Amino acid sequence: MLKIGDIQLPYFPLLLAPMEDVSDPPFRAVCKANGADLMYTEFISSEGLIRDAIKSRQKLDIFDYERPIGIQIFGGDEDAMAMSARIAETVNPDLVDINFGCPVKKVVCKGAGAGVLKDINLMVRLTKAVVNSTSKPVTVKTRLGWDESSMNIEDAAERLQDAGIQALTIHGRTRTQMYKGEADWRLIAAIKNNPRMHIPVFGNGDVDSPQKALAYKNLYGVDGIMIGRAAIGCPWIFNEIKYFLLTGEMPALPGIHQRVDTIKIHLHKSIEWKGSVLGIIEMRRHYTNYLKGYPYIKEFRNKLVTLKTAEEIEEVLNEIILRYDGFIPEKKIASFNESQPEECAA
Repeated sequence: MLKIGDIQLPYFPLLLAPMEDVSDPPFRAVCKANGADLMYTEFISSEGLIRDAIKSRQKLDIFDYERPIGIQIFGGDEDAMAMSARIAETVNPDLVDINFGCPVKKVVCKGAGAGVLKDINLMVRLTKAVVNSTSKPVTVKTRLGWDESSMNIEDAAERLQDAGIQALTIHGRTRTQMYKGEADWRLIAAIKNNPRMHIPVFGNGDVDSPQKALAYKNLYGVDGIMIGRAAIGCPWIFNEIKYFLLTGEMPALPGIHQRVDTIKIHLHKSIEWKGSVLGIIEMRRHYTNYLKGYPYIKEFRNKLVTLKTAEEIEEVLNEIILRYDGFIPEKKIASFNESQPEECAA
């Protein structure tokens, strides 16, 4: 077993990355049902929480079936971060996570997210402010550094641990890389192997298959892996990885029945959380990824994104089952706009 504070996780846990406009409660529900061991809310602006912004407050919604779950916050002001951590604690998450990794310009320009990588002293002060303001375990998600000339994560990791964090997740790219190129896990391994480090260290970046999960586990020795974009349209990747790690064999790829059943659960969770109108609208972005790889699926997708009731949508989904029963598409990774990266948007 592995522990973050008093939170008990299985050996080599699989974490669902916080992804803006993706990892909301409906998406987290299907990922939890398919093997995610620890999940996080979408990242929440500390300033937004303090202003009582509606969108920020909605992101605090968590449910008991999701546990263990962390609330992720970001910001560049110590007082605001401390206050937002106290606000987050009122909904009783299992932990509070700090986002020091989001590379999006509108976040970085506010001196938050990956922007803090330019100033490790500020990163430590912000972390201490959060640690001192909550009784919950505090964790951090970050990157290797701002750019290739300032990959300061080894120093930052020790100092963050000294500041009181109880787990660290590292994405194997710099801020300037965004999501281009291949994630480099060598520095993540160096931090894990640092004898001074005693907290769990999780790796993130490019793990999109059970085979790669096993290879990275063996190569880099991390305590667990965080999965982001590879779970979009494929929430069963968590159970696929677990099965492969246990047996060394690939599980059968999900057929159309499993895909449609998952879509229906996701749809109804979306309606429960957002209401019938907005819940149906926000579900539309997911159909393409759930149904990727099926030939001539466009005609069905076009219907799904225009229908306005759950009953009509389920009728089309049942038609899809009849049309594609027995057909198994090749697995393809979900593709979202690259300007919307994993930690803070998908």
